[in-house]
Amino acid sequence: MACGSVSCFSMSTPSLQMCRSSSNLSRGGRARMSIPMPPLNPKDPFLTKLASAAAASPDPLPELLKNRNPEVPPYLDLFESPRLMAGPAQVERAVSYGEHRPRKPPPDLPSLLLHGRIVYIGMPLVPAVTELVIAELMYLQWVDSKQPIYLYINSTGTTRDDGETVGMEYEGFAIYDAMMQLKNEIQTVAVGAAIGQACLLLAAGKKGRRFMMPHSKAMIQQPRVPSSGQMPASDVLIRAKEVITNRDTLVKLIARHTGNSIETVSKVMRRPFYMDPPKAKEFGVIDKILWRGQDMMAETASPEEWDKRAGIRAVDGL
Repeated sequence: MACGSVSCFSMSTPSLQMCRSSSNLSRGGRARMSIPMPPLNPKDPFLTKLASAAAASPDPLPELLKNRNPEVPPYLDLFESPRLMAGPAQVERAVSYGEHRPRKPPPDLPSLLLHGRIVYIGMPLVPAVTELVIAELMYLQWVDSKQPIYLYINSTGTTRDDGETVGMEYEGFAIYDAMMQLKNEIQTVAVGAAIGQACLLLAAGKKGRRFMMPHSKAMIQQPRVPSSGQMPASDVLIRAKEVITNRDTLVKLIARHTGNSIETVSKVMRRPFYMDPPKAKEFGVIDKILWRGQDMMAETASPEEWDKRAGIRAVDGL
C-alpha cells in the first residue's frame, strides 16, 4: 500500500493521521463494503454475454463476497467460480468475431478435397493408402451415387521410385475392384506419375474422362517378386508362380481398358514401357491431355455454341 512507503512517513502529522484512519477504515469495513462492478460497454457483445451469465449464476455476488478469503485482493477471487463466467461454447454461440475466422479447428486437407468429391492418391499403394482410398470412394457413393468422383493419381504403384517393392499387387486390384463396383462415374487424372498398378487405375476411369497433365508420365511394367530372404526354395517357387498370375491379370485388365490386344500389352510389358501424354493417349490409357486453362470438371462450350443456344445470330461485318 502507498501508506507503507517512504513518502508516507515524510507527510505532516495530520496527513499521517488521515492516512492511518483511512487504512483502518478499509481494513475494518472491507467485509461490509460492496465491490463496485466495472462499467460495461453496452455495445460490447462479449461483456454483455458475460454480465448476463454472471447475473444468472446460482451463487449471488454478495454471498461470494461474504465468504471470500480476505487475503486475496479484490476482484481476483471472482474468477475462482467458473459459473460466473460465460463458457467458451456460450461465447462462441453468442459472439462472432468475423466471418472468415473458423469457430472450430479446420479439417485436414484430404477432408477438404473429399468435400469437393476429389480422391487423391499421392503415395505408393501400401495397405494404409488402399484402406483410405476405398473408404473415401465408398463414402462418396453413400453421399451421392449420381455425382462423379474425381480420382487424382500421382503414385508409383506397388513399388518405390527406385524399383523396390513396398506393397502387394492386391493393393491395386482392391482399389480397382472398388472402382468397378461403384455406381458413380469416376474420372481419373494423372498429375505426376502413374506407374504399374497406378497406370491401371488411370486407365480404369470412365471412357472419355481420363486425363493427363502435360508433363505427367505413365508406365506399365511386370510385377516384381518381393524379397524372399531366408525363404525355402519351394516357397520361392510358389511366390514366383503367384507373381506370374498377377502379371497375367494385370495384362488382361490393361488390355480391356486400353482397347489393345493381350498380345500387344504383354509384348510392351516385357520391359518398363514409359508413355508421355501423347503416347498414352495413342495407346489408349487416357482420352485427353489437360493443358493450361482447361477444366476437367465441366465442358466449356465455344462462343459460337453459346450464341446458338441463346438464339443470337452473327451479323456479317461486325
